[in-house]
Amino acid sequence: MKLLLDEMYSAVHAEALQRAGMQAATVIGLGLAGSSDPEVFAAAIAEGSALLTENVADFTRISAEHLLAGQHHPGVLIALSSRFSRRPAGTPALVAAIAAIAERSAADRVIYLRAPREG
Repeated sequence: MKLLLDEMYSAVHAEALQRAGMQAATVIGLGLAGSSDPEVFAAAIAEGSALLTENVADFTRISAEHLLAGQHHPGVLIALSSRFSRRPAGTPALVAAIAAIAERSAADRVIYLRAPREG
């Protein structure tokens, strides 16, 4: 799975995902720090990457608008902050949740990640 990690995620998260066999880049690493949500979404599409974010409200809306306009996107993965900590101790759970869905197509979908203990 190829991922673009929204601005709230660091290179540490991207590196952990890479060790798990995924392609992962951060918004910051691409020089897009401070970009608007539509710009981040467009960058994910341009990269062919599903977007990993905590930003439910904005990216579910942007995704829906994009689809309603007849356009496609590689997917949006939502990691709710109530389920996943961005601290180093929370990284393995985030990686496991993404690995659990990595073989499924995320294209044109918004997927809410589940922490491993949630089943």
